Amino acid sequence: MQLPKAELHLHIEGTLEPELAFELAARNAVVLPHSTTEELRRAYLFEDLQSFLDLYYALMAVLCTEDDFDRLADAYLARAAAQGVRHAEIFFDPQAHTARGVGIGTVIEGLARALDRSEERHGISTQLIMCFLRDQSAESALETLEAAKPYLHRIAAVGLDSAEVGHPPSKFREVYEAAAALGLRRVAHAGEEGPPAYIWEALDILGVERVDHGLRSMEDPELVKRLVRDRVPLTLCPLSNVRLRAIDVLEEHPLRDMMDAGLLVTVNSDDPAYFGGYVGDTFHAVHEALGLGQEQLRELARNSFLAAFLDHDEKRRQAYLAEVDAYVF
Repeated sequence: MQLPKAELHLHIEGTLEPELAFELAARNAVVLPHSTTEELRRAYLFEDLQSFLDLYYALMAVLCTEDDFDRLADAYLARAAAQGVRHAEIFFDPQAHTARGVGIGTVIEGLARALDRSEERHGISTQLIMCFLRDQSAESALETLEAAKPYLHRIAAVGLDSAEVGHPPSKFREVYEAAAALGLRRVAHAGEEGPPAYIWEALDILGVERVDHGLRSMEDPELVKRLVRDRVPLTLCPLSNVRLRAIDVLEEHPLRDMMDAGLLVTVNSDDPAYFGGYVGDTFHAVHEALGLGQEQLRELARNSFLAAFLDHDEKRRQAYLAEVDAYVF
């Protein structure tokens, strides 16, 4: 699906394909929990979000040097370019790396190497979003923001991810206030497994400009009215929702109903190495499973650029939107 698009919900650690994981493990003398790529791929059958996170964090052990993060990001960008991505806003999880002794500078500078040459090499403009792990303490999030201050010129926004249930957005009020004071944009995962109340909190307490997932927003009609009125983008991840059992089968995904309700929804891949497809694959899958027509797919692509943090470069945004409008299926 070469339709031009932006990807706004993509965890760079979740693009670690088994082949690269084994290559980096050999380079860095890391023992993986599985002995072959085939065995590892078979492990990508998850009962829920936590079962995925357990493997996700275990495999991060292979990421040790700037070169490793450079390789990881460049591999994603190459795959994304082949599927029509023109702009990518990329999540990373510094706490998952600093907790195992990898400095935040190593992570950011390694990723930035790949991002700095992305437009020339892959034709993709990029931004970095630094996520806080919600199952860690609020104090740890504040310490992470402090540690990131020398690298803020590399970071466009902050986000909130990892295990959602039991960790409401309100837990992170202070760090989001601090991030806003530093001029950082704000997004947060909410309403994936957590209730619609978490989406309200993300909006009203954290002041987010986009909601990552927002899958359960349709359970609350007043919330839907709010999201439609304020044109708050939702970064949906349909293949992820099925793999993590939030939705039984893709045919039951509420994406079409959300579009019909007037919500500004986008389609993204989340952790594509684990969830069965990159963003072009996801567009194709929802086209097939939900019967979305060409103009609905075009609307999703337009939404992705409208929701992107491109306010500083409206000329670029308009150029991307023109590409979408001109695309011939």
